[in-house]
Amino acid sequence: MIDLKPYVPFTGLIIFGNIENLILASQGAVAHVDPYILGGLSIIAVIIWLLIGNFGTKIAIKYADYIEIFGGVAIIVLGVQSMLEAMGL
Repeated sequence: MIDLKPYVPFTGLIIFGNIENLILASQGAVAHVDPYILGGLSIIAVIIWLLIGNFGTKIAIKYADYIEIFGGVAIIVLGVQSMLEAMGL
């Protein structure tokens, strides 16, 4: 069985990162990007983040609080930016 305890400090980033991924995908759809290319790039990005998450967690666990703060700020900034672009502002 997989031990998920090392990932608990990153739960917020996992949830909000997935929401941000949906926002970015919707931006691609609004910009009329080829859905196959968009889907392929999204799958590649998810695989890369999965690998980074699996191997980087052992190194980054002592910095989990800082990573969550900066990651949360980045997610909020990107979300606001995409909403403003979607509204044409």
